[in-house]
Amino acid sequence: MDPLHLRSAGTSLVLSFDDGEAEVIHWGADLGSTLPDLAILGGPIPHSAIDVTVPAALLPQASSAWQGRPGLRGQRTADGVPGLDFSLRLRVVDVQVDSSTAVATAAAASAVIVQQDPDAGITVTSGLTLHPGGLLELRHTAVNDGTSPFQLDELATVLPVGPDAVELLDLTGRWCRERHPQRRPVQQGTWVRTGRHGRTGHDSSLLFAAGTAGFGNRHGKVWATHLAWSGNHEQFADTVADGRTMIGGSELLGPAEIVLQPGESYTTPALFAAYSDRGLDGISEAFYSWFRSRPHHVVPAASTGLPAGKPRPVVLNTWEAVYFDHRLDTLLELAESAAELGVERFVLDDGWFRGRRDDHAGLGDWYVDRTLWPDGLTPLIEAVNSQGMEFGLWVEPEMINLDSDVARSHPDWIVGPAALSHKDGGRLPLEWRHQHIIDLVNPAAWRYVFDRIDALLRENNIKYLKWDQNRDLSEHGHAGRASVHGQTLAAYRLFDELRKAHPGVEIESCSSGGARVDLGILERTDRIWGSDCNDALERQTIQRWTGVVVPPELVGGHIGPTTSHTTARTHDLSFRAITAMFGHFGMEWDVRQVQGAEREELKRFIGLYKEHRGLVHSGRMVRADVPDDSLMVHGVVSDDGGSALFAVVSTRTSFAEQPGRVAVPGLDPERSYMVQAIFPAPGDADYARTFTQVRPPAWLPSGAEASGRFLAEVGLPMPVLNPEHALLLRITAV
Repeated sequence: MDPLHLRSAGTSLVLSFDDGEAEVIHWGADLGSTLPDLAILGGPIPHSAIDVTVPAALLPQASSAWQGRPGLRGQRTADGVPGLDFSLRLRVVDVQVDSSTAVATAAAASAVIVQQDPDAGITVTSGLTLHPGGLLELRHTAVNDGTSPFQLDELATVLPVGPDAVELLDLTGRWCRERHPQRRPVQQGTWVRTGRHGRTGHDSSLLFAAGTAGFGNRHGKVWATHLAWSGNHEQFADTVADGRTMIGGSELLGPAEIVLQPGESYTTPALFAAYSDRGLDGISEAFYSWFRSRPHHVVPAASTGLPAGKPRPVVLNTWEAVYFDHRLDTLLELAESAAELGVERFVLDDGWFRGRRDDHAGLGDWYVDRTLWPDGLTPLIEAVNSQGMEFGLWVEPEMINLDSDVARSHPDWIVGPAALSHKDGGRLPLEWRHQHIIDLVNPAAWRYVFDRIDALLRENNIKYLKWDQNRDLSEHGHAGRASVHGQTLAAYRLFDELRKAHPGVEIESCSSGGARVDLGILERTDRIWGSDCNDALERQTIQRWTGVVVPPELVGGHIGPTTSHTTARTHDLSFRAITAMFGHFGMEWDVRQVQGAEREELKRFIGLYKEHRGLVHSGRMVRADVPDDSLMVHGVVSDDGGSALFAVVSTRTSFAEQPGRVAVPGLDPERSYMVQAIFPAPGDADYARTFTQVRPPAWLPSGAEASGRFLAEVGLPMPVLNPEHALLLRITAV
């Protein structure tokens, strides 16, 4: 059987079938259109080892002497005997190549590989697609062909990385500090990141990467993966004694959570994988290309030929303005003030529904509270619409308070570890923010939640849902058995059916901030909330590492109050605004209180966002490798290289007394550009506080003209920025 070679955007994936398995020969740099005879890759056989070359297979197996993590773990129970068929010997029986999706440099872009073990009664079908931008998508489906149940414990998607991948990078975090990087050397053994939150998790690694020593934003080889799943999961790097390393991931299944009856199947979450020889920015390009080519993407790139989406509207969310204090006169004043600033979407947050005066009660009772809103939400919605703004509403459909009508009527709808409801002696999990989880695996509970949210959308002119999920799914069970898998699929179906019923409504995935950020949920939502923390300093890191995978038009970034309510830090408006610029921009602030010069500065910045959002939400993300780690330089360059927007950010005091020349990479080296500092500008309220210097750099007042090559190799002397301040640069081809 001929090898399979998929090529796209500088990436090759080569599989051989010579030994009967699907062996991954290469995943990495493009190998060109011609391959040699792969028999030359037969390796030596060392002493005290298996007598054949052990393949790095698409599904690693103990039956082939792979000594790392197996691709499939499980067992069959037949005639009352457990533990049968514990070790599979899967062999390729069919390979189908789809050339209809080929790109200019590819003989094929997708394939389906079928492997079987007829003795064990298991078939695994693997689908691989190498998308035009170089992003590889991989998933497996296992089918029980036997005559007795097969308990599936794990089905993993893995890929080998190059031998020069000697360093691992993954992300971790907590509430209000999501997605921070950590690095370690590749060492023999297994490095596992486990998520047992029942949701993706604040500490989940959005990206799991291996690369050459010291790989950075713009340099080094990187192999990176992402598991598109919103439930329990594992991501790992597995290095065996012969020096080969696999990286991948799998759904983390509970005890006997997946038992395949004869004829039943299980499909893994998709593993998305990208290779780059240009550092992490190349990984981002592959992911962004995939996101922006989707027919339902909120802002399709012009190059896709898809209908143009509407610009990402300026948002005002009411949470940090009024919290639970919902009074119509206050909200009408807030809406009027927001409209005067240029806000385009007004979102009413938590506190509008029955019995909701704080976070102790009401979740699950998705009816407008008539004691607060005797005429319903209509007066507020009509006032918002009359001022040219869309109306959005906060909901948390997957959660329930014990102090709610629905919990009193249906205690059996509350998730718990026991088969009985808590009213009948069953034990409940510990509370989290005074709330529990409604059991969407229960058809009646799922139908109730769907019907209530559907009714809200039918009865009100709501264009946007801020969909929250404020707790982990610990001890998550249905009828006494683990059910995170079923709950995740039921939540997906809830999103899918509501979107089908209301195609004009956008949905944000919020999960106590950024605890459900993954490509599984992003297939069903129009943006994610990066974090509950609006502190601009924290957001610089959170948004930078969220943006390594997720493009900025899908990441909500808001200006919060002058003093952050989650960290008590105080920041100037310009720093908060520039930070929020590189996302889907909005505010979470009582803007009625913003007056005078500060209001004019805010209004001017909203105008800048509207002017540049088309660039920010369609261009190529560029992150400089700056030797001074107190500085961050990042920006967006248009596809045609004609314009760019960059931020120079000071996160703390520098060791050096001045920043010196700072490179601005990513521009066309052969074109000449004008670089201008546009925010804050002289006359803005924050301008004097942004710098500490006797005299600015020579270019700053009127701009500088230089080639893209000069800017990347020599750079420009930057002003002495005070800590926790930033400067916005507009760059235009001359």
